[in-house]
Amino acid sequence: MASLTFYQFTLIQGQLKVGFHFLTCPIAETIVNSVVKEAIQSKPAFPLVLLRLNFHDCFVEGCDGSILIEKDPDPEKRANGHQRVDGFDHIQEAKDHLEAQCPGVVSCADIVTLAARDTIALGGGTVYEVETGRRDGRISNEKELVLLSAGRDDSDPKIKHAFLPVLKNQCPKNGNASDRILPDQVSIDKFDNQSLRNIKNGMVVLASDARLYDGNITKKIMESYAVSTGHNRAAALSFVKDFSTAMVKMGRIGVKIGTNGEIRANSFN
Repeated sequence: MASLTFYQFTLIQGQLKVGFHFLTCPIAETIVNSVVKEAIQSKPAFPLVLLRLNFHDCFVEGCDGSILIEKDPDPEKRANGHQRVDGFDHIQEAKDHLEAQCPGVVSCADIVTLAARDTIALGGGTVYEVETGRRDGRISNEKELVLLSAGRDDSDPKIKHAFLPVLKNQCPKNGNASDRILPDQVSIDKFDNQSLRNIKNGMVVLASDARLYDGNITKKIMESYAVSTGHNRAAALSFVKDFSTAMVKMGRIGVKIGTNGEIRANSFN
Protein backbone atom coordinates (compact mmCIF):
# COMPACT_ATOMS: atom_id res chain seq x y z
CA MET A 1 0.00 0.00 0.00
CA ALA A 2 2.82 2.40 0.86
CA SER A 3 4.52 1.84 -2.49
CA LEU A 4 1.21 2.38 -4.31
CA THR A 5 0.64 5.65 -2.45
CA PHE A 6 4.14 6.81 -3.36
CA TYR A 7 3.52 5.90 -7.01
CA GLN A 8 0.27 7.86 -7.07
CA PHE A 9 1.94 10.88 -5.45
CA THR A 10 4.79 10.74 -7.98
CA LEU A 11 2.29 10.55 -10.84
CA ILE A 12 0.44 13.63 -9.57
CA GLN A 13 3.70 15.51 -9.16
CA GLY A 14 4.54 14.78 -12.79
CA GLN A 15 1.77 16.82 -14.40
CA LEU A 16 0.32 20.31 -14.44
CA LYS A 17 -3.02 20.70 -12.71
CA VAL A 18 -5.22 23.37 -11.17
CA GLY A 19 -4.61 23.42 -7.41
CA PHE A 20 -1.34 21.48 -7.67
CA HIS A 21 -0.07 23.01 -4.41
CA PHE A 22 -3.34 22.58 -2.48
CA LEU A 23 -1.95 19.89 -0.17
CA THR A 24 1.69 20.97 0.06
CA CYS A 25 1.18 24.74 0.28
CA PRO A 26 -2.52 25.69 0.42
CA ILE A 27 -1.79 29.42 0.88
CA ALA A 28 0.48 29.66 -2.17
CA GLU A 29 -1.96 31.43 -4.48
CA THR A 30 -3.15 33.71 -1.68
CA ILE A 31 0.42 34.86 -1.01
CA VAL A 32 1.11 35.63 -4.68
CA ASN A 33 -2.21 37.47 -5.00
CA SER A 34 -1.39 39.61 -1.96
CA VAL A 35 1.98 40.67 -3.40
CA VAL A 36 0.46 41.52 -6.78
CA LYS A 37 -2.39 43.49 -5.19
CA GLU A 38 0.05 45.58 -3.16
CA ALA A 39 2.17 46.28 -6.25
CA ILE A 40 -0.86 47.39 -8.30
CA GLN A 41 -2.02 49.73 -5.54
CA SER A 42 1.33 51.52 -5.57
CA LYS A 43 1.87 51.49 -9.35
CA PRO A 44 -1.17 52.24 -11.57
CA ALA A 45 0.47 50.89 -14.75
CA PHE A 46 1.74 47.73 -13.07
CA PRO A 47 -0.71 45.20 -14.62
CA LEU A 48 1.22 45.35 -17.89
CA VAL A 49 4.53 44.66 -16.15
CA LEU A 50 3.90 41.18 -14.77
CA LEU A 51 1.99 40.19 -17.89
CA ARG A 52 4.96 41.10 -20.07
CA LEU A 53 7.33 39.27 -17.73
CA ASN A 54 5.25 36.10 -18.17
CA PHE A 55 5.32 36.42 -21.98
CA HIS A 56 9.08 36.87 -22.10
CA ASP A 57 9.69 33.95 -19.78
CA CYS A 58 7.52 31.50 -21.72
CA PHE A 59 8.86 32.27 -25.19
CA VAL A 60 12.48 31.53 -24.33
CA GLU A 61 13.20 28.02 -23.00
CA GLY A 62 9.51 27.67 -22.05
CA CYS A 63 7.62 28.76 -18.91
CA ASP A 64 10.39 27.82 -16.49
CA GLY A 65 11.34 31.02 -14.66
CA SER A 66 14.67 31.20 -16.50
CA ILE A 67 14.25 34.91 -17.26
CA LEU A 68 14.70 35.63 -13.55
CA ILE A 69 18.18 34.11 -13.27
CA GLU A 70 21.16 36.44 -12.79
CA LYS A 71 23.99 34.01 -12.01
CA ASP A 72 24.74 32.95 -15.60
CA PRO A 73 27.42 34.99 -17.42
CA ASP A 74 25.05 36.01 -20.22
CA PRO A 75 21.52 35.85 -18.74
CA GLU A 76 18.27 36.29 -20.68
CA LYS A 77 17.15 39.29 -18.66
CA ARG A 78 20.15 41.37 -19.84
CA ALA A 79 19.49 40.81 -23.55
CA ASN A 80 18.28 43.59 -25.85
CA GLY A 81 15.06 41.70 -26.48
CA HIS A 82 14.22 41.89 -22.78
CA GLN A 83 14.98 45.58 -22.26
CA ARG A 84 12.53 47.18 -19.82
CA VAL A 85 11.02 43.89 -18.73
CA ASP A 86 10.39 44.45 -15.02
CA GLY A 87 8.65 43.01 -11.98
CA PHE A 88 11.55 40.77 -10.90
CA ASP A 89 11.64 42.13 -7.34
CA HIS A 90 7.95 41.39 -6.85
CA ILE A 91 8.41 37.79 -7.94
CA GLN A 92 11.26 37.51 -5.43
CA GLU A 93 9.09 39.08 -2.73
CA ALA A 94 6.44 36.42 -3.29
CA LYS A 95 9.16 33.77 -3.35
CA ASP A 96 10.52 34.94 0.02
CA HIS A 97 7.07 34.70 1.60
CA LEU A 98 6.49 31.26 0.12
CA GLU A 99 9.86 29.93 1.22
CA ALA A 100 9.10 31.09 4.76
CA GLN A 101 5.77 29.25 4.76
CA CYS A 102 6.38 26.29 2.42
CA PRO A 103 10.12 25.91 1.72
CA GLY A 104 11.11 24.12 -1.47
CA VAL A 105 7.56 23.65 -2.73
CA VAL A 106 6.45 26.41 -5.15
CA SER A 107 8.64 27.14 -8.16
CA CYS A 108 9.53 30.59 -9.44
CA ALA A 109 7.93 29.55 -12.75
CA ASP A 110 4.59 28.97 -11.02
CA ILE A 111 4.88 32.33 -9.23
CA VAL A 112 5.39 34.14 -12.56
CA THR A 113 2.34 32.40 -14.03
CA LEU A 114 0.14 33.04 -10.99
CA ALA A 115 1.23 36.68 -10.81
CA ALA A 116 0.29 37.24 -14.47
CA ARG A 117 -3.13 35.66 -13.84
CA ASP A 118 -3.72 37.83 -10.78
CA THR A 119 -2.62 41.02 -12.49
CA ILE A 120 -5.25 40.44 -15.20
CA ALA A 121 -8.01 39.85 -12.63
CA LEU A 122 -6.99 42.78 -10.41
CA GLY A 123 -6.70 45.00 -13.48
CA GLY A 124 -10.37 44.48 -14.32
CA GLY A 125 -10.09 41.34 -16.44
CA THR A 126 -11.68 37.97 -15.85
CA VAL A 127 -10.90 35.65 -12.93
CA TYR A 128 -9.70 32.28 -14.18
CA GLU A 129 -7.86 29.19 -12.98
CA VAL A 130 -4.32 28.34 -14.05
CA GLU A 131 -2.51 25.06 -13.85
CA THR A 132 0.51 24.83 -11.55
CA GLY A 133 3.21 22.26 -10.96
CA ARG A 134 5.99 23.76 -13.10
CA ARG A 135 9.59 23.36 -12.06
CA ASP A 136 12.34 25.91 -12.60
CA GLY A 137 14.84 25.75 -15.43
CA ARG A 138 18.57 25.94 -14.81
CA ILE A 139 19.62 27.61 -18.07
CA SER A 140 19.40 31.33 -18.83
CA ASN A 141 21.28 32.35 -21.96
CA GLU A 142 20.94 35.55 -23.96
CA LYS A 143 21.73 33.71 -27.20
CA GLU A 144 18.37 31.95 -27.04
CA LEU A 145 16.54 35.19 -27.83
CA VAL A 146 16.59 34.86 -31.62
CA LEU A 147 12.79 34.71 -31.70
CA LEU A 148 12.36 38.08 -30.00
CA SER A 149 12.37 41.22 -32.11
CA ALA A 150 15.21 43.62 -31.42
CA GLY A 151 13.16 46.68 -32.34
CA ARG A 152 13.57 49.17 -35.17
CA ASP A 153 14.74 52.74 -35.45
CA ASP A 154 12.50 54.05 -38.25
CA SER A 155 8.89 55.13 -37.81
CA ASP A 156 6.34 52.55 -38.85
CA PRO A 157 4.04 53.84 -41.62
CA LYS A 158 1.03 52.34 -39.82
CA ILE A 159 1.38 54.86 -36.99
CA LYS A 160 -1.21 57.61 -37.21
CA HIS A 161 0.46 60.81 -38.41
CA ALA A 162 -0.92 62.93 -35.55
CA PHE A 163 0.19 60.35 -32.97
CA LEU A 164 3.81 60.14 -34.16
CA PRO A 165 5.00 63.40 -32.47
CA VAL A 166 3.51 62.18 -29.19
CA LEU A 167 5.56 58.97 -29.37
CA LYS A 168 8.75 60.74 -30.39
CA ASN A 169 8.40 63.08 -27.42
CA GLN A 170 8.25 60.04 -25.11
CA CYS A 171 11.17 58.19 -26.69
CA PRO A 172 14.10 57.38 -24.35
CA LYS A 173 16.49 60.30 -24.05
CA ASN A 174 20.18 59.59 -24.63
CA GLY A 175 19.49 55.89 -24.98
CA ASN A 176 18.18 55.62 -21.42
CA ALA A 177 16.48 52.21 -21.32
CA SER A 178 14.75 53.08 -18.03
CA ASP A 179 12.45 55.48 -19.91
CA ARG A 180 9.26 53.59 -20.78
CA ILE A 181 6.64 54.06 -23.49
CA LEU A 182 3.40 52.31 -22.59
CA PRO A 183 1.78 50.36 -25.46
CA ASP A 184 -1.61 51.53 -24.21
CA GLN A 185 -1.65 55.29 -23.74
CA VAL A 186 -5.34 55.43 -22.75
CA SER A 187 -6.25 52.92 -20.01
CA ILE A 188 -2.95 52.21 -18.29
CA ASP A 189 -4.51 51.14 -15.00
CA LYS A 190 -6.82 48.35 -16.15
CA PHE A 191 -6.99 45.27 -18.33
CA ASP A 192 -9.24 45.67 -21.37
CA ASN A 193 -9.19 45.64 -25.17
CA GLN A 194 -8.12 49.29 -25.44
CA SER A 195 -4.70 48.34 -26.82
CA LEU A 196 -6.39 46.57 -29.75
CA ARG A 197 -8.57 49.60 -30.43
CA ASN A 198 -5.44 51.75 -30.36
CA ILE A 199 -3.80 49.56 -33.01
CA LYS A 200 -6.93 49.70 -35.16
CA ASN A 201 -6.96 53.51 -34.95
CA GLY A 202 -3.25 53.90 -35.78
CA MET A 203 -2.21 54.76 -32.24
CA VAL A 204 0.28 51.92 -32.21
CA VAL A 205 3.59 51.83 -30.34
CA LEU A 206 5.16 48.56 -31.53
CA ALA A 207 5.88 47.77 -35.16
CA SER A 208 5.05 44.11 -34.53
CA ASP A 209 1.58 45.16 -33.35
CA ALA A 210 1.04 47.23 -36.48
CA ARG A 211 1.77 44.15 -38.62
CA LEU A 212 -1.36 42.47 -37.23
CA TYR A 213 -3.38 44.57 -39.66
CA ASP A 214 -1.34 43.47 -42.68
CA GLY A 215 -2.76 39.96 -43.03
CA ASN A 216 -6.41 39.19 -43.79
CA ILE A 217 -6.72 36.53 -41.10
CA THR A 218 -5.07 38.51 -38.29
CA LYS A 219 -6.94 41.65 -39.34
CA LYS A 220 -10.30 39.88 -39.05
CA ILE A 221 -9.38 38.60 -35.60
CA MET A 222 -8.31 42.08 -34.52
CA GLU A 223 -11.52 43.60 -35.89
CA SER A 224 -13.64 41.12 -33.95
CA TYR A 225 -12.06 42.17 -30.65
CA ALA A 226 -11.20 45.85 -31.22
CA VAL A 227 -14.66 47.19 -30.43
CA SER A 228 -15.93 49.69 -27.93
CA THR A 229 -17.41 48.12 -24.81
CA GLY A 230 -20.41 50.42 -25.11
CA HIS A 231 -21.14 49.44 -28.72
CA ASN A 232 -20.57 45.71 -28.45
CA ARG A 233 -20.23 44.50 -24.89
CA ALA A 234 -20.40 40.84 -25.93
CA ALA A 235 -17.35 41.18 -28.19
CA ALA A 236 -15.42 43.04 -25.50
CA LEU A 237 -16.21 40.33 -22.97
CA SER A 238 -15.24 37.68 -25.52
CA PHE A 239 -11.80 39.28 -25.77
CA VAL A 240 -11.25 39.01 -22.01
CA LYS A 241 -12.44 35.38 -21.93
CA ASP A 242 -10.44 34.31 -24.98
CA PHE A 243 -7.34 36.08 -23.67
CA SER A 244 -7.47 34.13 -20.43
CA THR A 245 -7.87 30.87 -22.39
CA ALA A 246 -4.82 31.77 -24.47
CA MET A 247 -2.84 32.53 -21.30
CA VAL A 248 -3.58 29.07 -19.93
CA LYS A 249 -2.39 27.50 -23.19
CA MET A 250 0.75 29.65 -23.21
CA GLY A 251 1.48 28.52 -19.66
CA ARG A 252 2.03 24.97 -20.96
CA ILE A 253 4.82 25.93 -23.36
CA GLY A 254 8.02 24.01 -22.64
CA VAL A 255 7.17 23.42 -18.97
CA LYS A 256 9.42 21.31 -16.79
CA ILE A 257 7.58 18.87 -14.54
CA GLY A 258 8.23 15.80 -12.42
CA THR A 259 11.94 15.22 -11.97
CA ASN A 260 12.86 17.67 -14.73
CA GLY A 261 14.08 21.04 -13.45
CA GLU A 262 14.19 22.14 -9.83
CA ILE A 263 12.54 24.34 -7.20
CA ARG A 264 14.85 27.31 -6.64
CA ALA A 265 14.91 28.88 -3.20
CA ASN A 266 15.83 32.23 -4.76
CA SER A 267 14.41 33.45 -8.07
CA PHE A 268 17.67 35.11 -9.11
CA ASN A 269 20.04 32.12 -8.87
